Amino acid sequence: MAKKQKLRSEIEEKYKWDLSPIYSGNEDWYKDLEIVSKEVEEVLNYKGKLLISAKSLLEYLEFSIKLERRLYKLYYFAQLNFDSDTTNNEYQQMSGKIQNLLSKYNELDSFADPELMKADYDIIKNFYIEEPALKQYEFVLEQIYRYKEHILTEEQERILSAFANINDIPEETFEALTDSDLKFGIIKDEEGNEVELTESNYSNFIESEDRTVREAAFNQLLGTYSNYKNTIAKTFAGNVEVLTTLSKLKHFNSSLEASLFGDNIDRKVYDNLIETVSSGLDTLYKYFDLKKDVLGLSEFHLYDQYNSLVPDCDKNYSFEEAKKIVLEALSILGEDYIEILNKAFDERWIDVYNNKGKRTGAYSSGFYDTNPYLLLNYEGKFGDISTLAHELGHSVHTYYSCHNNPYQYSHYRIFVAEVASTVNELLLKLYMLNKSCDKNEKKYIINVMMNSFKSTIYRQVMFAEFERDVHALKEKGEILTNELLSNYYYELNKKYFGPNVVVDDAIRYEWARIPHFYYNFYVYKYAIGLSCACYIVDNILAGKENALEDYKRFLKAGGSDYPANELEIAGIDITNSEVISSAIKMFDNLIEQFKSLD
Repeated sequence: MAKKQKLRSEIEEKYKWDLSPIYSGNEDWYKDLEIVSKEVEEVLNYKGKLLISAKSLLEYLEFSIKLERRLYKLYYFAQLNFDSDTTNNEYQQMSGKIQNLLSKYNELDSFADPELMKADYDIIKNFYIEEPALKQYEFVLEQIYRYKEHILTEEQERILSAFANINDIPEETFEALTDSDLKFGIIKDEEGNEVELTESNYSNFIESEDRTVREAAFNQLLGTYSNYKNTIAKTFAGNVEVLTTLSKLKHFNSSLEASLFGDNIDRKVYDNLIETVSSGLDTLYKYFDLKKDVLGLSEFHLYDQYNSLVPDCDKNYSFEEAKKIVLEALSILGEDYIEILNKAFDERWIDVYNNKGKRTGAYSSGFYDTNPYLLLNYEGKFGDISTLAHELGHSVHTYYSCHNNPYQYSHYRIFVAEVASTVNELLLKLYMLNKSCDKNEKKYIINVMMNSFKSTIYRQVMFAEFERDVHALKEKGEILTNELLSNYYYELNKKYFGPNVVVDDAIRYEWARIPHFYYNFYVYKYAIGLSCACYIVDNILAGKENALEDYKRFLKAGGSDYPANELEIAGIDITNSEVISSAIKMFDNLIEQFKSLD
């Protein structure tokens, strides 16, 4: 019999997050909402006045930050409550009301950046002299003015804005087709039962112990995509057309350059990542050879890569045990770090167990005027301990950022966000690996880690290479047909899987199912994040001088600088192949450790 979900009221209070530090209750929230709803209108008092004087600009910035902080205080209280029980009608109402108010404020405040852009940055520099208090916003203003040469005339920008929704059509069409309209037919499971194949349950079949099930799922899913290859190729090409056209209109040299601009990332970081990983493919080939040997296969096909080398770990851990393990594993990060972790547990930042209506998955969420809260759906498995460590990494990063920066520099960028969480995950897994005396448990942990390197480094970089190169082909005037895309993707798979893996023909259509190709050169960040985390962990565990102190200084930087500059604080030069190589080296060491356990 399936385990019945508990109601929210049935969960012990100590396992539910305490949101009272934000608002004492819903009544106080509504009172504040009423006040702030009126205050958002006041932003229009600054329209047309930002550049009158340094004082007027300072007044606007101070007003907008004060108001934004109150808006997001309202937002987090409503959203966290809603996520803990989405069936609660009042939480639904609260979440909707504050989201509407935020949208209204963003619309009313939309005049600010265009108004500032009418002036040269030299005027702002003179404002710093005229009003020294304005200097605290220098990096905020610098980031706005970076875009000046890529901003068109007011009328041209208005026209582009009018097309914004139209530009999203390729991605929306892809999502509608793949999420709703595509049907993948019926497949037989391990017991011979007929089951409908979906994108959702595909992972279960492709990881099956039964090879015939894996092969059938692989060919049927990708075969279905091949039936729509021309339609999806048009959709994909439409998205590339949007990005390449916009980048050209905005005076960028390429769509890749335009996508990297926001984080101020040099293109050589992207290219160096691909080049370094490409030169380290022998380690990936070694991993596939290991899988082939352990699984006892005469031929290793693409549909065999997801079959686990070891059985799932059936060991269960109470939340109290998980807490103890995480604290011990992360104790190497110092007393001040552990003190923050203890605050998370003692002050109930964590919503631990699943209940009816609770949002699935896990996250860390919070901002300057709240605790960095964690949502979990803890089930007691090894993966749940890893998730706890991961999300605590985000939360401590947020805590350090908010306690060491003014509000305007307390938000770190997505580019660096996964570094702190992945450092925690690596430290946890290495700790458990070293502590375990059980050979099978060691193998399980190593297997989990090897899968992470394969998927986060190599697979994402293969995607990044595909994305870079097909955009470049479009910019050279090539027509992105299904044949061109499929053939190129097939050749990339041959490169990344190597000579000892049978690269099945159906894989040439896998590009058609990857939603990340509509995310504008996003996937490379996954590989960079894991590589940086490996480099940091290696240095900390080796006791490298100042490695731990430098890492914490990085965590405290918040959003006070561009990502590459912040990573330099931790001793990381992301243009240097050594950082990427550290991840490949750790992967290689794990393969050798696994072999030594046989």
